[in-house]
Amino acid sequence: MFKFYNDIWQVPGVKGLLIASTISRFPQAMLSIGIITMIVQQTGSYWLAGALAGTYSFSCAVFDPQISKLVDRHGQRKILPLVTVFSVAMLLALIIASYYQQPSALLFILSSLAGIRPPMTSMVRARWAFLFRGQPLLKSAFSLDSVVAEIIFIAGPPLAIYLSTNVHAEAGPLVATVFLCTGVILFLLQRKTEPAIVQKKGEHHESALKTPGILIIIFSLLAMGFIGGAVDIAVVAFSNAHNSPNAASIIIALYALGSVISGLAFGAWKTHLKIEHQFLGVTTMMMLTSVTLLFISSLPTLGFSIFIIGLTVAPTMIIAMDIGSSLLSQSKLTEGLAWMSTGISTGVASGGALAGIFIDQYGIHSAFLLIVSAGIAIAIIGALGFSGLRLYLAQK
Repeated sequence: MFKFYNDIWQVPGVKGLLIASTISRFPQAMLSIGIITMIVQQTGSYWLAGALAGTYSFSCAVFDPQISKLVDRHGQRKILPLVTVFSVAMLLALIIASYYQQPSALLFILSSLAGIRPPMTSMVRARWAFLFRGQPLLKSAFSLDSVVAEIIFIAGPPLAIYLSTNVHAEAGPLVATVFLCTGVILFLLQRKTEPAIVQKKGEHHESALKTPGILIIIFSLLAMGFIGGAVDIAVVAFSNAHNSPNAASIIIALYALGSVISGLAFGAWKTHLKIEHQFLGVTTMMMLTSVTLLFISSLPTLGFSIFIIGLTVAPTMIIAMDIGSSLLSQSKLTEGLAWMSTGISTGVASGGALAGIFIDQYGIHSAFLLIVSAGIAIAIIGALGFSGLRLYLAQK
């Protein structure tokens, strides 16, 4: 069943890429929560902590596609060292400024500048696409990548919290900064997997967003991310309402576990279904699994529902990334992958924020309705985009 993973493992450079990419992406899971924990430990201010973390995340979302566009033009080896040095300097400045209780305005400026960082998720996925583009192995490669990402986001936040609460307030962001610097160096040493620079005359002046069909993929990933962000808030609220706050971490872990299991299985699944049919299928399944939230009455039923919703996450992301990499030209690949990642992160942020507002205003079950609505939205996107994707993919 896992022959494809063995085939991937045998490709020269893949082992080094996997190790380096794992280390270099840990900061993405650690820095936001690390900033929150650091500021809370130092000042006790939750609003300042959340606002600074939000500023950092928003800055990442704004600058990631632009940095990726520069990478498409000039190559990872030229752009990533410069961006990494700048981001590391700004992160260290933020840590020092917060330690010495500098004015909030300075902290906000440094948080926004720290977000001008190497967008490692799109860098890694561009390498997978470069290695296996047009091959069945690409789906397995993206599956492996999605599993690694889930593991990182399971392990990263608890590590950052532990360091800042048990070692030193600044330890979480500081260790994440060390991971960033070390990971990028190791990543750039993997020369065998680095994508070649391909430029077509006049093409680099246009955004990857103008690629036919790519917006269908980005909006579907935004809806998927929205579900994930809303699930986090809804699970915490439901667990607190049932006087079992610790159950929230277990249930959220079930969401990630479902994604890991399905990601491994889906990547090893050999099918003759065309990729646009697979996209229609996974988006429909995400809608159907989200509907189970309408029948929640207890923590066990919530855990089961969240687990089966999680089963649809990795396949949806894998198929979306596979289609996106097929639609994009090589000269726009990294930028396009960055826009897709931005779609996910924007969805997560907006889903969490809107779910929180709904819970405060209308109660916990309104958040479940919100998640179901997002599930319906992604199914509609899949259905409406089906014909277009089939046409655009046929032209490639």
